[in-house]
Amino acid sequence: MFSRILIANRGEIALRIIRACHELGIEAVAVYSEADKDAPYLQLADEAICIGPSDCAKSYLNIPRIISAAEIADAEAIHPGYGFLAENINFARICRDCGITFIGPSVEAMQLLGDKIQARKLARKARVPVVPGSDGAIEEDSEALKLANKMGYPVIIKAAAGGGGRGMRVVHNDISLRSGFSAARAEAEVAFGESSVYLEKYIVEPRHVEVQVIADNDGKALHFYERDCSIQRRHQKMIEESPCPVLDERDRERLAEAALKLIKEARYVNAATVEFLLDKDKKFYFIEANVRIQVEHPVTEMVTGHDLIKWQLKIASGHALKLSQRNIKHTGVAIECRINAEDSENDFAPSPGTITRYIPPGGPGVRVDTHISEGWTVSTKYDSMIAKLIVHQRTRTEAIATMRRALREFVIEPIKTTIPVCLDILSHNLFVKNKIDTGFVERNF
Repeated sequence: MFSRILIANRGEIALRIIRACHELGIEAVAVYSEADKDAPYLQLADEAICIGPSDCAKSYLNIPRIISAAEIADAEAIHPGYGFLAENINFARICRDCGITFIGPSVEAMQLLGDKIQARKLARKARVPVVPGSDGAIEEDSEALKLANKMGYPVIIKAAAGGGGRGMRVVHNDISLRSGFSAARAEAEVAFGESSVYLEKYIVEPRHVEVQVIADNDGKALHFYERDCSIQRRHQKMIEESPCPVLDERDRERLAEAALKLIKEARYVNAATVEFLLDKDKKFYFIEANVRIQVEHPVTEMVTGHDLIKWQLKIASGHALKLSQRNIKHTGVAIECRINAEDSENDFAPSPGTITRYIPPGGPGVRVDTHISEGWTVSTKYDSMIAKLIVHQRTRTEAIATMRRALREFVIEPIKTTIPVCLDILSHNLFVKNKIDTGFVERNF
């Protein structure tokens, strides 16, 4: 096991990793920007190193400063968390070249699955169903128009690199495709430094279902069941739950088997999420793989009882998966709400400011993952997510009831948050009846 690692991230995921490290007897080194210098979680780290000003490009995205911090701290490994450098192939390669373990996949596996175009090709090779679309990147809008008319509208333009809904446009005709194509390329270039996009047939009213997978260095891969992430706004997930409430055991097994086939084909090591679209007939199509831990990983932890961050640390240090698939049980229902510092009544505009009143919910089956507290100032410099509220109960009906109660208890003032809109969604008749898809929020809110 490692004796000392560096966490190349901030906020709640940095705190989450610190806690996992300490439970495994590993020293945790945190890095921080000048904007985060007073973050309470830094006091829990064994060492904290300033890596630059608040600007991400000069701190959390600055690879030389991250590597220098790791070398100064004598860290054996780096955990990238999610976001920032977590899916940056160049960062993973530099870690390897510097003799520092990257807690994640190999550079080769990241090249295969981190790029969505390469991942689609690999899925076809592994005989995993994919959404119909282009075989590779499309450079000209004329080429995109030709393919869109062949497949039929609507189609979706997607960035080859990155995720989070950036560089993505759904278009319904030639005119919107021309403007959307240029906009998607420009947004992808800004977000990921890579403007490549590709085209897919847009599946009408699908569910977004993803399978959590972990693989070790011996080629063993196991799934930890699936999460339904259909409640989204502009391709950004808002609420996740496990299990997917429309899948029966046979469907669940087929979906998990497809995810494992892809992971094994890539010779992948560590944690990954394989994402699918599920149509009305419960046919599934691979869309992408996330080569990192996901924001919504606590949902899986609650229903399986496995600490996914600890598994990441163990596998990166050379440990094998000493359990079989039948040892991984799925119990009850878990739901997660992402709490963002946004004003949902004002087109989800950012809502920065200093928190003067903070009262987290509690009670049986309630978990809050956050780094905030009274006196914490929410900045516009970073992602707006400030907390994750997770509940776990025996049934979906009970989980919804607990989540609604917990949301009503949750107080974060005076800034605006997405707590009210999450409560509205959880109270909506169609959500309660499980009649949802990825367009649910846009249609109803």
